[in-house]
Amino acid sequence: MDEQTLEAAKRGDRRAQATLIRDLQDVWYRFSLSQLGNADLAADAAQETALRFLRDLKSFRGASSLKTWSLGISINVVRELRRKRKLGGPGELGDQADESPSPVDAANTGEQVSQLRVLLADLPERQRESIILRFFENLSVDETAKAMNVAPGTIKATIHQALRSLKTKMSRGRDLSS
Repeated sequence: MDEQTLEAAKRGDRRAQATLIRDLQDVWYRFSLSQLGNADLAADAAQETALRFLRDLKSFRGASSLKTWSLGISINVVRELRRKRKLGGPGELGDQADESPSPVDAANTGEQVSQLRVLLADLPERQRESIILRFFENLSVDETAKAMNVAPGTIKATIHQALRSLKTKMSRGRDLSS
């Protein structure tokens, strides 16, 4: 996305705003789906993110990329939705869980990806968010920190803890299947 489109969107140009939303909506939906595990809830979260994005766009100063800044909005929307609906992670949605594969699963069908999704669902919220942003959305450590509104050192520690936990759980799974 170019600077002219961004500035036009900030001034209220609907075409420019639509362009920005079109460029970012898949990112918001993927993140929301990875956190909520339900396609309908993820769509609601992505829509709410778009509304807040447009409402707050004038306050965007460029300290991070627009994608990173907007993912910060998406994180807050997902957290609020979880609190309002008293939801845990994607593994705790029970009968609300969407049985269709995520875009990652569809692209990388296989047992390991399915196992990884289950293991990610069991991580604490911040660890799961940091892994999704860093490795699935390909944000840098600094971008992940900005999106989550924490220091880069905190993200490094959180990712380290999450990876250690995932590694332990995966090795336990291998031991159980032997």
